[in-house]
Amino acid sequence: MKSRIWHGTLAGIVLVSLIIQIVLTATDTAPHAVPADPEPALTRFVRLFSFFTIQSNLLLLIATTALALNPGRDGRLWRVIRLDALLGIVITGIVYATILAGQVELHGAAWLADFGFHYVAPWSALLGWLLFGPRPRIDGRTLAWAAVWPAFWISYTLAHGAVTDWYPYPFADVVELGYPTVLVNLGAVVVIAVVIGTILRLLDPRLPGALTAAPADASLEVPQPRAGTEHGIAAGADRESSAGR
Repeated sequence: MKSRIWHGTLAGIVLVSLIIQIVLTATDTAPHAVPADPEPALTRFVRLFSFFTIQSNLLLLIATTALALNPGRDGRLWRVIRLDALLGIVITGIVYATILAGQVELHGAAWLADFGFHYVAPWSALLGWLLFGPRPRIDGRTLAWAAVWPAFWISYTLAHGAVTDWYPYPFADVVELGYPTVLVNLGAVVVIAVVIGTILRLLDPRLPGALTAAPADASLEVPQPRAGTEHGIAAGADRESSAGR
């Protein structure tokens, strides 16, 4: 019950933050908007969903909603989504707190959305994982598949920026910094992700969890006979054969 309440509350906070940000974007009143040179609505929304922050919060919304409905949720795809949500949101919190915080003055609804995205979501998600699991859920295959989304985001960001000259974050701005510096910056983020992922994998089987589950691919496994069963079958067959002779 505690797990359901925790994840349900967090899902609600993330959803409210996303709705606020979407409204600000739709009305062209987001803090990054430039009133003197407004962008078309489609461009504003493409840019909004290009932010790593928004994507990681969307993944977190999916993960926490599912956990609120079923705290023992499992499956190969589920494990990847859950890990990406956790890694992405923790990286969001770290990068924002150390690099991005304070660069834009926020007020009212924009401040509320920012608080939800960058302060409540990251550390509540991590604390929820530490307290409730479920575990074990992190293995080598899950880590490998979880790397696909960050790699796609980096590739998309650089390709999109090459076409539009727009980049979601100052440390990824090739126009201002050049490719060598940007690649170093993005590489540093990748290193952070690898370190955090490694720590999570090491902790996963060692921490207490509210629920545990069979391996993600358990549905594909062939049940093995219990100890002694094969001998029992063989002995029964011998007895039937003897009786028939």
